[in-house]
Amino acid sequence: MARKGAIEVEGAVVEVLPNKMYRIELANGHRVLAYAAGKARLSFACLQAGDRVWLEMSLYDLSVGRMIVKTQIK
Repeated sequence: MARKGAIEVEGAVVEVLPNKMYRIELANGHRVLAYAAGKARLSFACLQAGDRVWLEMSLYDLSVGRMIVKTQIK
């Protein structure tokens, strides 16, 4: 469930950083720093560069996001 007043966007993992942080590139070319949210950390254990994810971003700080869902590519 999304937070109230948050923006949801899709992006791709560009870089895996220490401490479960990730650099995500959005469709418009912007790169943001993201972390896995709550129980999503368990399913994001094997996240690699190139994986698609959904982010939740605050209206106040568009440079940081929270990963909520890993998109399945078929």
